[in-house]
Amino acid sequence: MQSLKSCRIAVIEDDPIMGESLVQRLSLEKHAPIWWQTGGEALAGLSAERPDLVICDIRLPDMNGEELFQRARARLRDVPVLFMTAYGEIPQAVRLIREGADDYITKPFDLPEFLARIDRLLEQHDALHPGEDAVLGTSAPMRRIETLLRRVGDIDSNLLFTGESGVGKEVAARFVHRISPRAVKPFMAVNCAAIPPELIDSELFGHERGAFTSATSRHEGYAERARDGVLFLDEVAELPPAVQAKLLRLVQERVFFRVGGERPVEFRARLFCATNADLDARVRDGRFREDLYYRVNVIPVAIPPLRQRQEDIPGLARRFLDEFCDLFGRDVRGFTLAAREAMRTHAWTGNVRELRNRIERAVALSDASLVDAPALFPEAVPGNAAAPAGAESMSLAEARDEAERRHILSALERTGGQVGKAAELLSISRTTLWEKMRRLGLNPEGEA
Repeated sequence: MQSLKSCRIAVIEDDPIMGESLVQRLSLEKHAPIWWQTGGEALAGLSAERPDLVICDIRLPDMNGEELFQRARARLRDVPVLFMTAYGEIPQAVRLIREGADDYITKPFDLPEFLARIDRLLEQHDALHPGEDAVLGTSAPMRRIETLLRRVGDIDSNLLFTGESGVGKEVAARFVHRISPRAVKPFMAVNCAAIPPELIDSELFGHERGAFTSATSRHEGYAERARDGVLFLDEVAELPPAVQAKLLRLVQERVFFRVGGERPVEFRARLFCATNADLDARVRDGRFREDLYYRVNVIPVAIPPLRQRQEDIPGLARRFLDEFCDLFGRDVRGFTLAAREAMRTHAWTGNVRELRNRIERAVALSDASLVDAPALFPEAVPGNAAAPAGAESMSLAEARDEAERRHILSALERTGGQVGKAAELLSISRTTLWEKMRRLGLNPEGEA
């Protein structure tokens, strides 16, 4: 099985015949193998370079694979690890899976199966760590949006970002700013809904000294402070009619007046707007100016909710995990199978913002190397105050399926994702377990 791309793969194996054989085969598969024959060599090598994948024998001459994994854990963050083990060492391999290793394979193994495991781990890693060509997400809708934004990054047309609350409208806007010639200039973000109506004119456009009782000095508004950068008006649909009229002049004539001012001020920034409201409906019922709507909606960017782009969840989750591990000084390596499955099936009514908040809480409270489902969704744990969302409306059959799904996930966790071992633990045949997993929407390979 030919991998999709060439990767640097570290092989940690003391047996010269096995090591040479693996290196030769990986080279034939167009990979770039590195061969270390002891744990000490591996630790030194990992200090100098970062492979895309590590294949490690559990039994080494100077230390076992478990000790090596513990000592190299910080250097192996985000690097998939596949352990090779003899049949009698399976319990140790399962323990390593629980501690954050990605997979194990029992010797002797079929070479095609071995290569398939490598390809699967590399594909999982790519899904969790999208490259620079997929900054906003790996799903087809987000790739299309990113392509559009890259195309308009170096022009000055107005952009209108639409979508539900929490989908990432400001993130997308900041991305355009970051890749544009204005990147070194200010990005001035304003939440129009958070400013009291009586203050929004002054906050947006500034005021002159003496314009009103408390105006003891000239004040520069957001439009002026944006300079040559970007003015981002979030929740633009909430602007009062009088302010909409002033914004229209700013867009049309590229000038505005401070409150109490008589001289026009040049507007030099690029304008981005965002809303979770239906602006077409607001235009129809007279709550938003039609002429302003067409001025701000030159290039529309509609961002879909997270539930419609599930392929983005693993990469976003990994990004937030790394962010909060760095912020809180935690060493959390990833997510358990149950956590990945829970994220895949969750409704995400709060969209990306909800995902980020749940991971922040899980990492902040974590004392384990992997984030488990209860840390992400404590309301779903039996005995907790909050019941799972929708539980009160479940039919008996749906409740039974949910209980069966959780029991199977628990068995897979205890066996390191090995379907055959989980079937033994559940006292059913492997075929029966596969059929149940397919019926319940679980991936038999244990992928999120």
